[in-house]
Amino acid sequence: MLKPLVVIALGGNAMIKGKQRGTIEEQIENVTETTRQIMKVIPKWRIVITHGNGPQVGNLMLQMEAGSHSPYNRPVMPDDIAVAMTQGQIGYLIQNILGNLLLTEGPPSRLDPSKKIKVATIITQVVVSQGDPAFQNPTKPVGPFYTSEQADRIKEEHPDFTIIEDAGRGYRRVVPSPDPIEIYEKDQVNDLLEAGFILVASGGGGIPVIKNPDGTVTGVEAVIDKDLAGERLAIDTKAEAFAILTDTDKVYLNYKTSQQTGIDRMTVVEVEKYLAEGAFGEKLKGSMGPKLKAAIRFLKDGGKKVVITTPELAAAALDGEAGTTIIP
Repeated sequence: MLKPLVVIALGGNAMIKGKQRGTIEEQIENVTETTRQIMKVIPKWRIVITHGNGPQVGNLMLQMEAGSHSPYNRPVMPDDIAVAMTQGQIGYLIQNILGNLLLTEGPPSRLDPSKKIKVATIITQVVVSQGDPAFQNPTKPVGPFYTSEQADRIKEEHPDFTIIEDAGRGYRRVVPSPDPIEIYEKDQVNDLLEAGFILVASGGGGIPVIKNPDGTVTGVEAVIDKDLAGERLAIDTKAEAFAILTDTDKVYLNYKTSQQTGIDRMTVVEVEKYLAEGAFGEKLKGSMGPKLKAAIRFLKDGGKKVVITTPELAAAALDGEAGTTIIP
């Protein structure tokens, strides 16, 4: 009998923490810590890993912007290419480090006890709708901050870019953040799961693509929310559980106030009620809001449970002994 399947969504802190510069040494150390926690989940669960890419894609955009001027004059790559590049970068780190741990400390493969479980990374495209309202209202900030003069120059060079002032901190490009419809490589993901692999997929929200009338797909300038893409991945793989790993041990009411209260367990109805009341606190809106939205979707789409916690508590949370568990 197959073990149940969990999609584990890693936040940015799993790779780059706090005020770290994001050196490769820092990222290797952080990914090693996180994958050691994932090793604790393996005895009871089959696993698909997805991840954010905010720090990495931001650094990449800074590098491309710096190299686009004299004397190098190298072209800046579009968003879908940048997401693909960071999917490969982060997927490699997870695949390499977790793969080594599995080789030396992991259990045998269920299909061939003479071999160890292996990890594979899939460069994942995620289908969005060309008619999604997000394309008419870009809101997702990407890349570096600019001065007013730099922003004017960039708008001249790229008239299709949308650049706005960002809370008095400078000017920044914003791109659409459309809803994910389908994991384009879901058949490949499911085939590899059936073959006994641990998968890394849909990193950074996936590469946004639209379907053309002839069935082909084309990349578009957009960024998909990683938690919503993780939910779509969980549904497309028929996962029983969705584990969202972040930098807080559980979900809190009145977050970062004197009335802060941790929640061990709640239903979808309770989550929706708390959200409507603003009970999670304003400071939680930007980071936890998409996670709770993804949790609601997963459970309404047929998932059995969502856990939200830190990487260190992942195994305990899936056992119901830590974090916040959300049920239908």
